[in-house]
Amino acid sequence: MKKVIIIFTGGTISMKRDENNVAVPSMSGEDILKLTPGIEKIANIDFLNFGMIPGPHMTPEKMMKLSKLISKKVEVEGYDGVVVTHGTDSLEETAYLVDLTYNGSKPIVFVGSMKSSSDLGWDGPPNLIDAVNTVISEDSVNRGVMVVMNKEVHAASQVTKTNTHSLDTFKSMDFGPVGIVDNNKVNFYYSYNKKQYIPAEKVDSNVALIKCGCGMDDSILRFCVDAGSHGIVIEGMGRGNIPPKMVCGVEYALSKNIPVVLVSRCPMGKVSADYGYEGAGRELTEKGVILGDNLPGQKARIKLIAALGFTKDLNKIKDIFEKSFY
Repeated sequence: MKKVIIIFTGGTISMKRDENNVAVPSMSGEDILKLTPGIEKIANIDFLNFGMIPGPHMTPEKMMKLSKLISKKVEVEGYDGVVVTHGTDSLEETAYLVDLTYNGSKPIVFVGSMKSSSDLGWDGPPNLIDAVNTVISEDSVNRGVMVVMNKEVHAASQVTKTNTHSLDTFKSMDFGPVGIVDNNKVNFYYSYNKKQYIPAEKVDSNVALIKCGCGMDDSILRFCVDAGSHGIVIEGMGRGNIPPKMVCGVEYALSKNIPVVLVSRCPMGKVSADYGYEGAGRELTEKGVILGDNLPGQKARIKLIAALGFTKDLNKIKDIFEKSFY
């Protein structure tokens, strides 16, 4: 049997309801494994308690620490794969940062649950078993980081949480899941290899995320610049267009050599420089704004955080976003 390590970081999968009937972190990795009968028959499993961290408490610094730990487990200690349990609120961000900063071929799978162990239909154990079955598959090699939830397998670069409570909340909006877990076996729909690696040894988490709305001006942009932000991600409208009163703020940020990355607030599709009016993608890219393809704002921010940890050169950062597939 293959040798797998499960790294428990917390999240709803580790929670129980207290006397006030609210879910709180309560269980260690050992506790969760005791409630997942049969998992020991799939692989030789070790576990490590990284923390009991609710999703919103995760930080880019903790994500990078986790990424380095994962690399050590497969490259130095010889594990065949790694499963990471994680809070679903930020699972997609951590999985994506690990995907960008992990350069190995062995499978890494993130998993969580939408219900606590106190709830009827707790989805933690079946999701965890599916994650282990995915990570031991030979077909999972060289696919980068994956997310396994609700019988579906997603690429970390594409998946996002779409619903506040549904079990099938994780979706890859543009391309769909890369596979499914059926009868304890992973079946992939198509072949792909991990596309991008950022050799960052640290992160720069001082990156702001701004969502556009009709009639907004540049006040938030200027505040972010004056507050010392090292990078800014803007969720623009449609193909990547912003209200005209925001343009001066973009120019202000660029004048300070602060990278500005443009994505769309739309849940699907990529940004482009198709439109030429004031505040549109063509004008913004000509001024030096970087296009973030089809990334949602939160993942574009993660990518910029990793990129800034690697380099402060704006041209290199632009290449990371625009000349590489992820």
